[in-house]
Amino acid sequence: MFLGTYTPRLDEKSRLILPAKFREELAEGLVLTRGQERCIYVFSAREFERVHEQMRSAPLSSRQARDYIRVFLSGASDEVPDKQGRVTVPAPLRQYAGLDRDVTVIGAGTRVEIWDSESWNTYLAEQEAAFSETDEDVLPGVF
Repeated sequence: MFLGTYTPRLDEKSRLILPAKFREELAEGLVLTRGQERCIYVFSAREFERVHEQMRSAPLSSRQARDYIRVFLSGASDEVPDKQGRVTVPAPLRQYAGLDRDVTVIGAGTRVEIWDSESWNTYLAEQEAAFSETDEDVLPGVF
C-alpha cells in the first residue's frame, strides 16, 4: 500500500527519484498516466492490469466510458525504474500535470500520485477544511 507525502524534484532529464518506501512495489515496472485534478497516476504494472480489466467491462455503447478510457490509456506510459529508483516522466504527462522541477508525490493506497507542488498545496488547503468538517458517511461503513 502506498502512503505518505514526499517532495522530490525532477532532475534535468525529467527523472523522478521514487520514494524509497515505494520502490520495492514498483521495481518490476509501473505505468504512469493522466489522473484526475491534473495529477499523474502511477500504478504498479499488476495494479494497472487490474484497473484495465475493470475498464474492459464498461459498455462500448457508453460514450462517456469510451472517452474516459481513450484519454486514460492514450496517456499511459509503461516504465521500469533504474537501479537508483529513478523513472522518466514523459513530456506529455509533465505538460498535462504542469510539472516543472518541484513536485509532490503522495501515496494514495493502490496508486501513487505525482503533483506539481503548488497545485498540491492549493488542492490540499481547499480539501483539508472540508475533510475536517465532514460529519456524514462519505465512505459508508469505514468510520
